[in-house]
Amino acid sequence: DKEDPMNKSEVVVQFPCSDRFKPSYVHSFGLTSNYIVFVETPVKINLFKFLSSWSLWGANYMDCFESNETMGVWLHVAEKKKGRLLNIKYRTSAFNLFHHINTYEDNGFLIVDLCTWKGFEFVYNYLYLANLRANWDEVKRQAEKAPQPEARRYVLPLNIDKADTGKNLVTLPYTTATATLRSDETIWLEPEVIFSGPRHAFEFPQINYKKYGGKPYTYTYGLGLNHFVPDRLCKLNVKTKETWVWQEPDSYPSEPIFVSHPDALEEDDGVVLSIVISPGAGPKPAYLLILNAKDMSEVARAEVEVNIPVTFHGLFKRA
Repeated sequence: DKEDPMNKSEVVVQFPCSDRFKPSYVHSFGLTSNYIVFVETPVKINLFKFLSSWSLWGANYMDCFESNETMGVWLHVAEKKKGRLLNIKYRTSAFNLFHHINTYEDNGFLIVDLCTWKGFEFVYNYLYLANLRANWDEVKRQAEKAPQPEARRYVLPLNIDKADTGKNLVTLPYTTATATLRSDETIWLEPEVIFSGPRHAFEFPQINYKKYGGKPYTYTYGLGLNHFVPDRLCKLNVKTKETWVWQEPDSYPSEPIFVSHPDALEEDDGVVLSIVISPGAGPKPAYLLILNAKDMSEVARAEVEVNIPVTFHGLFKRA
């Protein structure tokens, strides 16, 4: 029907906040068949500033952000079907987070794959237009001061025994991520790094959601950011860490969209779509790029004689 779906929504579970008047900036969350994973980062929104910013002191949205330099990151887990928060205190070192890659369950563990930015300082502080309009050397200098990107895998144990205090609780054979039970009953998480490059981010991740969302998977596709500049498309094997890259000079792609072949037999059987801006390439400055999802080789491109803005997100809709 045409009724606003928000009128039919209901609260499944409420997550606690480390500071009720300073909730975390939230961009995405993890979801499996049975669990919701919520990551609370040290990037905070000061509600007092936010609610009074325009009316009292003429501030903008960015002025309401601040960082908690000491809290690190708290991860909260809830049972989706019961709407019950698990009383397990997962903790790790500070990072910024925008996008979850995928989350799944495996033998009493939650595997949580994330695109992180190290540290507590807000990445957006480095994305002001004044910085991005500077020359390329200055853009790089600013990026080198900013939190550095890293794709990481965290493993959260669901079954906790106090007798295991001081031990690594992760027993899965395919990951180096650890989860150590401390004497204060917190579980300290150390990640496995699944992608890292010097000032190169693997961001805006996409997977074969229809078949592998919330389930064990192998491949993810991402937009490669070179000192914040989107200049490549990447495919990552999260098990072997092998990568494939599409890149052309003076070409700036958008988030890759994976489209599965209708009769696909394998996870990566399909194509990857992206809108590419190529302002220095002549009279046709933009095109839809179609890549073979297996090896990131070009299948086709559809050029347009129109200037369109650089964009991050995209959608695919079957005709």
